[in-house]
Amino acid sequence: MTTTVANNVGSKPKSSLLPMTIIGVLFFIFGFVTWLNGSLIPFLKIICQLNEFQALFVTFAFYIAYTVMALPMSYILKRTGYKNGMALGLLIMVVGSLLFIPAAQTANFVFFLVALFVLGTGLTILQTASNPYVVHIGPAESAAMRISIMGLINKGAGVIVPILFTALVLSGLDNFSSEHLAALSAAERNVQIEALSSRLIMPYIYMAVALLFLVALVKFSSLPELEFESDEENQEKGSISQFPQVVLGSIALFCYVGVEVIAGDTIGLYGQSLGVQNFASLTSYTMVFMVLGYIIGVTCIPKYLSQEKALLGSSIAGACCILGIIFSSADSTMIADILWGWTNIPTIPDTVTFVAMMGLAHALVWPSVWPLALRGLGNFTAQGSALLIMGISGGAILPLVFGKVAEATGNTGLGYWVALPCYLFILFYALKGHKMRKWK
Repeated sequence: MTTTVANNVGSKPKSSLLPMTIIGVLFFIFGFVTWLNGSLIPFLKIICQLNEFQALFVTFAFYIAYTVMALPMSYILKRTGYKNGMALGLLIMVVGSLLFIPAAQTANFVFFLVALFVLGTGLTILQTASNPYVVHIGPAESAAMRISIMGLINKGAGVIVPILFTALVLSGLDNFSSEHLAALSAAERNVQIEALSSRLIMPYIYMAVALLFLVALVKFSSLPELEFESDEENQEKGSISQFPQVVLGSIALFCYVGVEVIAGDTIGLYGQSLGVQNFASLTSYTMVFMVLGYIIGVTCIPKYLSQEKALLGSSIAGACCILGIIFSSADSTMIADILWGWTNIPTIPDTVTFVAMMGLAHALVWPSVWPLALRGLGNFTAQGSALLIMGISGGAILPLVFGKVAEATGNTGLGYWVALPCYLFILFYALKGHKMRKWK
């Protein structure tokens, strides 16, 4: 039996326009806040004087909120409803944005981590509520296409953010580095750190104001509520753990988000280690490739490409990218020369290009896993969504593993081996895991 929505919000094309528009705005915010981390990591590495492993606690603090808060947020959604829950999530993000002010004023890394955790908490309830909206707002077979549209918006924000961050925060500081700070006296170093960290204050004030506007937009909009009918086939099941496709889907998303964050948030560190200029903006390269992947999803699913085949192709392409990172040249820019060398966009070494191309390889994993995992859950949908959201904790844990490998080997590039088993598990889910309805 397929899942149905009690108020049948997807029955008329007209009824889905407003929800898709509002959810699209929210997905832009997801991308804006999430992919800001890619630029924030090398920035905080300098002003807080961190090594690579310590700097990657930025991703840990942000993404671990999804693990800690996902199930509590699902219970809140049951009490508040999806619409009010999204407004609450935005309000929590306002608080997180404002916490960056004292963090920047003190240049205290712990304060930054607390602010990032609060931002992640707000995003947790937003993600838990909004993804089922997109899945169930229209036909099941085109759900991946709709999520691809949201992903296109999300990653479009990811393209803009590093460029904006570089312009607002790093402008005029091309020679500012850890080595530059180390050569200064303690007093001079503190003055420069204070001046640099203070540049974060206004951008996060602007973010808080924008989020407050969105709170009002969601709260007072005519966004319909999702109410799921009880599924008779699921009545004998007492918990979400009895749905293998969801549990395995959560693990697949754990792997996916981990490699997505590694591709987007470590490319700056990798470029920095290889002496690539404007390393803080390298996240934009990964995001551009992800946008291309989502365009493929929007145009090809379900007409030319099924959700299952999209997932299969993503896992294989991702594994190939990892091999490309490890074995390609750090001196040659041949691939970049061919792909965009004829434009004014700066080229990058082949090995860094393969990191960016991971964005294209795994772009369709998230849109494909969600509809496959939520299929047939009925009134277990909120719990299933929360379990899938917990998979986002891969963005907290796997980058730390990456950082530890990179630190232990003294070679940032070798850290990308961590992503290979992740792509192999996604391959398993594409071939078998999403079909499982019983553990035995």
